Amino acid sequence: MKTASLDVQAPEARSAAHAAIVDLAAVSPMAEDDAAAGALASQHSMLQRARAFAEPLLTAQRFDTGEDALAHADGVSAILQGVGASPSLRAAAYLVYASDYLAQPQDVLTRAFGSDAAALAAHTVKLVQVQRNARDTLAHEADAPLDAQQVERIRKMLLAFSRDLRVVLLRLASRLQTLRFYAETKQPCPRTLARESLQIFAPLANRLGIWQIKWELEDLSFRFLMPDTYRSIAKSLDEKRLERERHIEQVRQQLADALRDAGIAAQVQGRPKHLYSIWKKMQGKALSIDKVFDLRALRIIVADVHACYAALSCVHELWQPLPDEFSDYIARPKPNGYQSLHTVVVDAQGRSIEIQIRTQAMHEHAESGVAAHWAYKEAGTKGYAGVQAAGDFESRVAEARKTVLRQLLAWERDLADGAQGEGSAGARGLFDDRIYVFTPGGDIIDLPTGATAVDLAYTLHTNLGHRCRGARVDGAMVPLQTPLQSGQTVDIVSAKEGGPSMDWLNPELGYLQSPRARAKVRAWFNALAQQATIARGREAVEKLLQREGKTAVKLDDLAAQLGFRSADNLFDVVGKDEFSLRTIEQVLRPAEPAPDPDEVIVQKMLRGEPDDRAGEGKGVLVVGMDSLLTQLARCCKPAPPDAIGGYVTRGKGVAVHRADCSNFRHMATAHRERVIPVTWGRQATAESAHYAVDICIDAHDRPGLLRDVFDVLAQGKTAVLSMHNQTTRDQLHIVLTLQTSDTGKLGGLLSRVSQISGILRVRRK
Repeated sequence: MKTASLDVQAPEARSAAHAAIVDLAAVSPMAEDDAAAGALASQHSMLQRARAFAEPLLTAQRFDTGEDALAHADGVSAILQGVGASPSLRAAAYLVYASDYLAQPQDVLTRAFGSDAAALAAHTVKLVQVQRNARDTLAHEADAPLDAQQVERIRKMLLAFSRDLRVVLLRLASRLQTLRFYAETKQPCPRTLARESLQIFAPLANRLGIWQIKWELEDLSFRFLMPDTYRSIAKSLDEKRLERERHIEQVRQQLADALRDAGIAAQVQGRPKHLYSIWKKMQGKALSIDKVFDLRALRIIVADVHACYAALSCVHELWQPLPDEFSDYIARPKPNGYQSLHTVVVDAQGRSIEIQIRTQAMHEHAESGVAAHWAYKEAGTKGYAGVQAAGDFESRVAEARKTVLRQLLAWERDLADGAQGEGSAGARGLFDDRIYVFTPGGDIIDLPTGATAVDLAYTLHTNLGHRCRGARVDGAMVPLQTPLQSGQTVDIVSAKEGGPSMDWLNPELGYLQSPRARAKVRAWFNALAQQATIARGREAVEKLLQREGKTAVKLDDLAAQLGFRSADNLFDVVGKDEFSLRTIEQVLRPAEPAPDPDEVIVQKMLRGEPDDRAGEGKGVLVVGMDSLLTQLARCCKPAPPDAIGGYVTRGKGVAVHRADCSNFRHMATAHRERVIPVTWGRQATAESAHYAVDICIDAHDRPGLLRDVFDVLAQGKTAVLSMHNQTTRDQLHIVLTLQTSDTGKLGGLLSRVSQISGILRVRRK
């Protein structure tokens, strides 16, 4: 993208790693220099491996914007390099986009690049989805206020940032690269995307002090949202560009000579103009473009703060200052940490010139913001590649992380205030119900409004909450009931062991505001009471076992026998007097079961003893008498007056067979001792008794044969229980199950059946 610039002297080459901020040698012992160099080398290696890994996945892939995926990743990496991000963070840019084309990205990236890189990619992908949902609800007007729903989604973005601050830079760089793509290809940019960039991403970059991303996001969004206004301002500037550049070169050289004569070593640069900031000044102050001061702007970069004020004095001696246009951001830095001296002067021709004066460190901070402080140290106390940065450096990094997070909180409040100012009464309420505090390590913790140090301790870890005994808020000891405020750093003071106090559950004392923390305290006391109940129940059960002489019984086995999952469950109900010890006694001393009367009779028969109830003599079983364990064999289906025999089975009493049954003869041969004589009793031969017998009929198949057979059986008043038939060629085989009280009466009936035309044979099965 081609942009107009007022630079008349190229700035000095920027240190690739922001040496003034990141150089470990400046804040660490000499022994750590080699480790730091090794860490950076490892990060550069990781960057190369990440691009090589992503290249085959991203080649020929295009995003929904139409941009080539690999080109986008390269652009994001370049933007991150421009703001001083570490090579490992630039490597993450490739992994984020490559993960979209992996079946199991978390596992693959963890194995290839470690869990930290995989988690960063996963967090960033999730945040992209949150942003897309928020973007879908944005209005098309460039300056329309955000509604409550949009602000709530932005809060989710904030929480995502708090989990891993590197996500901030990744998302800002990705959005800037997307806008650059639309500008370079001259494609129309979706208004919702441009508005999101202007109202959310650019203010976030501003809050974090990342100026070079902030102004480019604003100018590109302005170009897409208000193209006519953008072109009008750009045209007005271009028409006077040559005259303005000649004038600026003249005053730049004049100022450089004056500073040199005053003995002040300084770089004097032209400052690039930003169309969106020009338009905002024109709108806010109702000015014409000729009256906007930063159309002619210079920047002075000196060695230290003393030189800043010396240069300011030199500037004011050289040209006439405008009193209302002076700002000292060194003595009173902006909320995002920005420091510089701003003044507007009028030269001999009466033309205004805006001049910024800052040190090199201030300049680097203004360009890259506080992000540069933690870009190399976000992985934790061990740093990247296992390099540990201890002592003063570690504490400085933790403070830098807190600074970033405080700016995120301030950004959140800015959004809420803006929405409320536009009439959205509910926007402020969205943020008033939560606070954000910091741990000493710089981690942000989300808590309900009014939460105390005890709430924080339980949020960090349940055991820490139990052992919490005090708290330091911003370095000062405070009572545990003190409500915390957003932005405070809270250090929990804990005992080595112990538990919570019952006072914490008293709402009037104000120790706890979080329902979750209150539930954890309650659970601790409930567990304490349950332990006492279990101990009481165990003691009672063990005494019972001693009285019964059953101390060898396993308690878990006893509990399972009584229907409990474990011995502690049994002890719990016993300790509460909800389970009687008499029930346990009955299990320990089970009653002897009464013998089965029928089994007694069978055993007597096997021993040859007389059965008093049978009344039929020694060893004789009378079939049909009550309570005698007998059953008719299904294989031969005996019925009076068939000759029968008995066979004593195992567990099923006596099976009664016909004497001519082949199965009976086989069993009698194999186990003669189990065969006993049996006879039909009075009940068995009564007219009311019914037996099922099987009849086999062989006949030539003809129409009406079965009808004739059933007619004969009906005349003989014999019921048919079931029938099975099978035809082989022209012969029919029939098996009928008949119901009768006396098989002797079947002889005449079967004789009549055999006389039916076509019947070959009729017999008892």
